[in-house]
Amino acid sequence: MPKNILFLHPDLGIGGAERLVVDAALALIAKGHVVNFVTTHHDLSHCFEETKNGSFPVTVVGDWIPRNIFGKFYALCAYLKMIYAAFYIICFSSIQPDLIFCDIVSACIPVFWLSRCRVIYYCHFPDQLLSKPGSKLKSLYRAPLNWLEEITTASADIILVNSEFTRNVFKDTFKSIQKTPAILYPSINTDFFKRDCSSSLKDILGGDFEPDRFIFLSINRYERKKNILLAITALSLLKTKLSEKDWDRVYLIIAGGYDSRVIENLEYYEELKEKSIKYEVQNKVYFLKSPSDDDKLYLLQQCDCLLYTPSNEHFGIVPLEAMYSQKAVIAVNNGGPVETVVDGETGFLCEASEESFSSAMAVCVKDINVTRSLGMAGRKRFEEKFSFAAFQNNLNEIVENITPLE
Repeated sequence: MPKNILFLHPDLGIGGAERLVVDAALALIAKGHVVNFVTTHHDLSHCFEETKNGSFPVTVVGDWIPRNIFGKFYALCAYLKMIYAAFYIICFSSIQPDLIFCDIVSACIPVFWLSRCRVIYYCHFPDQLLSKPGSKLKSLYRAPLNWLEEITTASADIILVNSEFTRNVFKDTFKSIQKTPAILYPSINTDFFKRDCSSSLKDILGGDFEPDRFIFLSINRYERKKNILLAITALSLLKTKLSEKDWDRVYLIIAGGYDSRVIENLEYYEELKEKSIKYEVQNKVYFLKSPSDDDKLYLLQQCDCLLYTPSNEHFGIVPLEAMYSQKAVIAVNNGGPVETVVDGETGFLCEASEESFSSAMAVCVKDINVTRSLGMAGRKRFEEKFSFAAFQNNLNEIVENITPLE
């Protein structure tokens, strides 16, 4: 029977977590379920197209609650926003869900006991591990939040994670939780990737490219933990491994998620531009801020190889997008990419060093046939293990098997 499913997500912007919940919603709609979204922030200039084109209703609540207090207490404010949103759903919303799907912040889950509504919690990664270490005062501040995260996560009816890597981290972090999370690998909405784009590299980047150019592409938010600098330093070292002719045709496009409200985004963007000058590759690197979905799709179609630089990434949706687009992937040899990229078959898994990355990059530039064969193998692996149909069926089975509370 079709179910009325409500997704509760903190900030419906642009990122891997947002892409996951949007795709989950589309997958369930395709299976005949009714979907609504509630979020605490939704900037129409910084979001996925499906969240504003009527694919499903989106309700914003609690946006008046500040994101931080004097530049501090981000986690506390996020918890308060989500708890407020949960009470809004229970007390004031006309939506009467059969099932709640929430992610990132688990503190809201016990509120739904009031409505006797089943809850699926998708753990992208334990929030307490995403918090940067700090002073003893910060440790005191985090302690009750970490405790609250653990006990509220345990209260979900179903717990899902995005990879074997995350499941192992989950078990090591939440030692009191007896439930073993199920793995639901993210996928991508392949219907979108089948579209033809009428754009051009000149329109997007403002530069001219020779027909035989070789383009490396990096897609990540402008955050230091994404280690985008590795792509720049590896590109600099790549020059020493190529002939002048091959080097002349190499370019790097950095397409980063950029939110003007996030100081780190602003600072890291400027830092990367300065580093490209320091490493004397500024004429080889193009920077983009939050490219549109169409521009991102076009870049994936036009690039030759994806560079994926984060270490210990929980899963990483961008390598899947590249694999579906038949592009070779060069990624760090830990975290989620170890489960998606097969070293030497669909791309290369490297140490997080410019020497290791640049060596793999040199192989791709020197022999385009090798690069293309890696891309074709990546598409085959995607279809076998990470297809949207598999994601859709697995998620629908989980939803169908949840029985309502008596």
